[in-house]
Amino acid sequence: MTTQLSVKGLSKAEWLRMRKEGIGGSDAGAVCGMNPYRSAMDVFCDKVSAEVEETDNEAMRQGRDLEDYVARRFMEATGLKVRRSNVMYRNREYPFMLADVDRLVVGERAGLECKTASAYSADKWKDGRIPAHYEIQCHHYMAVTGLDAWYLAVVILGRGFQYIKIERDEELIRNLVQIETDFWNDHVLAGVMPEPDGSRACEEILRQYYPAANRETLQLPPLFNERLERRESLLEMIERFQAEQRQIEQEIKLYMKDGQEAVNDRYRVTWSDVESARLDVRRLKEEKPEVYQEFAKKTSSRRFTVRAA
Repeated sequence: MTTQLSVKGLSKAEWLRMRKEGIGGSDAGAVCGMNPYRSAMDVFCDKVSAEVEETDNEAMRQGRDLEDYVARRFMEATGLKVRRSNVMYRNREYPFMLADVDRLVVGERAGLECKTASAYSADKWKDGRIPAHYEIQCHHYMAVTGLDAWYLAVVILGRGFQYIKIERDEELIRNLVQIETDFWNDHVLAGVMPEPDGSRACEEILRQYYPAANRETLQLPPLFNERLERRESLLEMIERFQAEQRQIEQEIKLYMKDGQEAVNDRYRVTWSDVESARLDVRRLKEEKPEVYQEFAKKTSSRRFTVRAA
């Protein structure tokens, strides 16, 4: 059912290039529209780009460094043994489906995915809950490897450790395979960018892909009229909701008067003094233009506006 591709001895760039050949577990949630941090657009741009970008940040570094620790905590908690696989799995029937797994469970047809989470996201794991894109990731691994279950273990920094066993769900896997097949054939192979989903991730991709405007004026298709009318309605609703939000805040401020804090058994409200220093750019430009010019940093961006014809 699977082909095993050795990753032993590969450089980071070589490993990343291999991942471009298909959809991996960390891509699956984004392709399904369930990852709050990545979009299908992100995955599309990564797969069609010839460049290999070795991105890194503190959260990614901690996740790598703590993977062994999470695996050890899992073995302590369960009495099970786990091992590395040192291969990338490829589904033979759907060769664009790849799996680079954290650990395999010895003596079971199961794998282990190791996660770390900040204390601020502890509520997403409360009462056995699992972030949706992680559950999709585990089912993607089961779809690729053919295994029967996947354990998901997480260390919530400063809070504790927990794990859950996710049993194979055939209907979910069938739907997942179909979604990934459509994405790979209709978008990656066809070179057609997926539709946006309204996420900040999509906004960033559009900004990167189309950073500057030319002087061309396009004919706006009538099919966008309904969408723009909906946009107007949403803006009116947002304005009403924001006014209601401000009213609630003002009622509480009136109650608090000079008080800095108000608490009850459900909420803690603060209305405290904050001091900040801001540069008077207008005055600097007028009184010391040479200093302003020396330190001014020009940036370029595109502004989106809509007006009635």
